[in-house]
Amino acid sequence: MLFTFLQTSSDAAGVAVEGVQQELSFSLLELAAKGGWLMIVLALLSIIAIYIFAERLFAISYAGKIDKNFTKDITDYILEGKKKSAMALCKKTDSPISRMIEKGIDRIGKPLADIQTAVENVGNLEVARLEKGLPLLATIAGGAPMIGFLGTVMGMVQAFFNMSNAGNNIDITLLSGGIYTAMITTVGGLCVGILAFFGYNYLTGRVSDVVFKMENTTIEFMDALTQSNEISSSVELYN
Repeated sequence: MLFTFLQTSSDAAGVAVEGVQQELSFSLLELAAKGGWLMIVLALLSIIAIYIFAERLFAISYAGKIDKNFTKDITDYILEGKKKSAMALCKKTDSPISRMIEKGIDRIGKPLADIQTAVENVGNLEVARLEKGLPLLATIAGGAPMIGFLGTVMGMVQAFFNMSNAGNNIDITLLSGGIYTAMITTVGGLCVGILAFFGYNYLTGRVSDVVFKMENTTIEFMDALTQSNEISSSVELYN
């Protein structure tokens, strides 16, 4: 009998907790709906921010992947004078780094300063491609909280306007209810802004890692060209 009582009590408690969870879930959706049309704007901004983050994360991760032997093979080809083999390897390796090196290999025979300038120009274009969409993500990070605060101010104005029209029949719930609803947009704006802010900084850090790899590869490539020129000059002097 005691076991039956405990089981009944447990079932009742479970039903109560489930009912509270359903009520809480419904209340959150209801509060979001009470935030007004600005909540729709914030929802759209959150979708855009998530899309930019996911798309850029994939693109940057792909751009940062490169065979560890790529630089070594390119250096060996250059020192051996195998320009066509180096070009074929660059075309086979689809990445910002390979496109930079490909441009440099294509300019072999010209002054080293011109080659380095061409490589750096391609590098700048590749970095700009990697950063595509990040300014919009930064704008969402800064603008979403402001939109949320705008909704709060508009709700406060509406609440005080309702109180002024109520005359002597002022009810505290008239003000508290308006403020309660108005604060929803601030919460929504902060949530969207915080997520976009952290996403922007994370992607910026990933881009910096790729840029570091590009700069390191450029230095090694230019060193290989310098060595190749020195070898060629020594052969000419010997002959």
